[in-house]
Amino acid sequence: MKENMAEKDLKRKFALWIRPSLLEEVDSLYKSDNCASRSEFMEKALRFYMGYLSSQANQDYLADVIPSTVKGIVDESSNRMGRLLFKLAVEQAVTSNILAAVCEVDQQELERLRNQCIQQIRKTNGMISFEQALRWQKDN
Repeated sequence: MKENMAEKDLKRKFALWIRPSLLEEVDSLYKSDNCASRSEFMEKALRFYMGYLSSQANQDYLADVIPSTVKGIVDESSNRMGRLLFKLAVEQAVTSNILAAVCEVDQQELERLRNQCIQQIRKTNGMISFEQALRWQKDN
């Protein structure tokens, strides 16, 4: 088994047809790349190019996978937000019913309060705190 692996890793000599201008360029660059020979330089260049081609295949794969993965994440987040909003709406309904049972607010006062709340929510882009509501109630 080891002999078989060693045989595969041995370098083989073969004919290579290359333009003279390209060979001159190899001769001028291989030493600057710390290569001992043209062969080492060309082998490094081939490995680099094969890595580039492999990465292109990976990019194509990722281009297909990323959108479906993101869609899955967004769908799951959307489902979770829907469930949380449902729970929040239930709690809000419970709170509203408790307050309605203990407070004596007439219909006209309720409409005035609703209109004020709508304006306040629009003005603050939905960011209202309990402290702001308390201040508003005391001022009115």
